Amino acid sequence: MTRLSRRSLLAWLGSGAAGLAFSGPARAQVARQAATPLPSFTGPAANPYWNGVNPFVSYPQKLPLLRMTDRGIQLETPRPYFLTPFTPNAAFYVRYHLDLIPNAVDLSTWRLSLEGNVERPLQIGFDELVKNFKAVSVAAVNQCSGNSRSRFQPRVPGAQWGDGGMGNARWTGVRLRELLASVGIKSGTVQLQFQGLDRGPGPEGKGADAVMKSLDLTDPALDDALVAYLMNDEPLPMLNGFPIRLVVPGKFGVYWIKHLTWIRALTRQDTNYWMATAYRIPDTPDGNTTPAKAASGTLKTVPIGHVRMPVRSFIVVPDGSSKLPSGLPVRVQGIAFSGDGPVMKVEFSEDDGQSWVEATLGEDRGPYSFRTWEHTWRPSRAGKHVIAVRATDAKGNVQPDAPVWNPGGYLWNRVERQALIVGAAS
Repeated sequence: MTRLSRRSLLAWLGSGAAGLAFSGPARAQVARQAATPLPSFTGPAANPYWNGVNPFVSYPQKLPLLRMTDRGIQLETPRPYFLTPFTPNAAFYVRYHLDLIPNAVDLSTWRLSLEGNVERPLQIGFDELVKNFKAVSVAAVNQCSGNSRSRFQPRVPGAQWGDGGMGNARWTGVRLRELLASVGIKSGTVQLQFQGLDRGPGPEGKGADAVMKSLDLTDPALDDALVAYLMNDEPLPMLNGFPIRLVVPGKFGVYWIKHLTWIRALTRQDTNYWMATAYRIPDTPDGNTTPAKAASGTLKTVPIGHVRMPVRSFIVVPDGSSKLPSGLPVRVQGIAFSGDGPVMKVEFSEDDGQSWVEATLGEDRGPYSFRTWEHTWRPSRAGKHVIAVRATDAKGNVQPDAPVWNPGGYLWNRVERQALIVGAAS
């Protein structure tokens, strides 16, 4: 990986290379793997929610990813890319709501506007953002609110994500609070609204042709928020928000506005479609409800930004695509994270969650990052096994072994399982 200092980033800007992240429409091409899925993604004992059915497609700056939808573009990261703590930029998942997304940004004219209830409205150029503000970095997981939606029963509308609607990166940019201090937030401000360059027809009659998300000015998550211009020490791919995006560690990705271009200080609660109607969860413990309650018209909901991502863990390998040899130890590996603080413990089960032992944790890369883990498992017999994994974070939150249900298909974090076949001794 090539790491960019601020100086080298400015040199890159001066070369003119930054003006176009890619040219031409963001069209997909079906990759070779589409006709024959990679063996490691399928098999008789494979976890059906870890990819495996959608075609692989190639977009500019991207490796072949799993296509969920193409209007707007939704691409899922294949399972093997989660073996490392940082998800490669070219493999990082993509989620758009609207069709009209930027294919290029001219940094000589692009500006970030800070406006609304502020003392000194400001428009900042990209080079000013890089040169005039202190650069800071944070490792943080960006996860789609609907990650793992395909597991919901009864099924709910929306993209039927497997587990690949997430990624972890090292984000570098400017602290949001420092930018706000430069314009002076006036008394009476209640929320900050964020908007990017992507547009297009949203739900008819809803005034939803631009995605705008807002967070309370008092939300502690804003203390860790960045306006990021580097992702894993490289410029952001266009499909992940070039030239800058909002990074809100601990919150779901819908608040991580891509191609960020407007920050507005609001004196009243935001009632645009993307806050008042979309991305809302039941105002219940764990966002859980029933289809009957949801259909009753009496269900109270709140924006999903009112909660942080629940603690989760995943088994990456083995993936169930092939039979394991008998008599040999198996190295089980995976990742874990929480939006509510660092992962402190990961536990492994060889008997479908009946008993648990602690796994070995990898390096601590910060409270919002993936935490790798591994465990050496020695199968005691041939035949079918179901292994499981669960994580615990610093606040004592433990992955539950019960499903959640809500009409949006959000907040899934049930204990992960993987079916495996161990061969008989020859």
